Amino acid sequence: MNSKKKIKTVILRRFFGKMLRAAAVCMAALVACLFLGKTILGSYVWYGTEGIYPLIHWISDNQEIFVICMFLVGLFFIGIFYWVKLLNYFEEVLEAMEQLNYVENFVQLCPDLQEVEQYMNTLQKQREQSERRAREAEQRKSDLVVYLAHDLKTPLTSVIGYLSLLKEEREISPELQEKYLSVALDKAGRLEDLINEFFEITRFNLTHLELEQSTVSLKMLLEQTVFEFHPVFAEKNLSCELEIEPEGLKIACDPEKLQRVFDNLLRNAALYSYEGSTIKIRAKQSGSLVGIQVENAGATIPEEKLGRIFEQFYRLDSARQSKNGGAGLGLAIAKEIVRLHGGSIRAESRQEQTVFTVELPAV
Repeated sequence: MNSKKKIKTVILRRFFGKMLRAAAVCMAALVACLFLGKTILGSYVWYGTEGIYPLIHWISDNQEIFVICMFLVGLFFIGIFYWVKLLNYFEEVLEAMEQLNYVENFVQLCPDLQEVEQYMNTLQKQREQSERRAREAEQRKSDLVVYLAHDLKTPLTSVIGYLSLLKEEREISPELQEKYLSVALDKAGRLEDLINEFFEITRFNLTHLELEQSTVSLKMLLEQTVFEFHPVFAEKNLSCELEIEPEGLKIACDPEKLQRVFDNLLRNAALYSYEGSTIKIRAKQSGSLVGIQVENAGATIPEEKLGRIFEQFYRLDSARQSKNGGAGLGLAIAKEIVRLHGGSIRAESRQEQTVFTVELPAV
């Protein structure tokens, strides 16, 4: 039972409980008044000529009917009273909902609606946190675009400069030509990476991810991803160990998108690993879930940053560095892809070991 159903059950139970107690008090009061009236009226001598004698005589002969009628009248007034009270509750809640539009303004309701008050204030806190995260993400995005635009100038200037030298200097040696071309090509590659980051930002905002699922071998998927990273690992003299239990483990997934998840995890592992260390990939089925872990040896990620690395446009680097360039979208996209597969992803970092764990439903 979710929180809204619990709140509704508690409030209705309290509301109708008060109504039932009021009805019981009304019945007890009627019975008490009847006996008290009989005692008081029995002490008088009646001659039958009094104006109220016929009424008293009828009540005396029809006590059950009188009590029932008076009880129904009492219930009618009790119902009106609590109906008005219920309308007041609605009005109070509606006024409180209007207050939710104002930031840092928590609602206060009557004691009978304390559960609603707590629920609405919880929603208010969550809304404020979501708005704050959205503002921070937008600010990070804006900063990132500024950084990218600035970074575009450097490789572009180098490409233009070296190509201009090749055009103007007709008699330079082949070795120097080769050097200029290599630098220009390297800078052009960097320029392409930066432009791809711009496209990545745009795609994240405009593209809705849809899955095209099929049953694939997890071992083949991971081996292919690792093979593509051999040049990246070689730059830092990294090695990679792959361990899968059982080896024939299969999962139902969108292979292309899931490979993007592992690509992002391996890219981060390679980027932040110590030189000459080993990246370990482990996959194991446990019940209805398949767990895939990517572990690397590197600087421990602080707890406050660890809780935010899956946010869009969030980067571990406090300052932008070209060699660690990235839009800060890789892990955010990975989390969304894993979520669409019905799984989960989390990160742990302690004692210079960082582990990313992906859990997916088994076939």
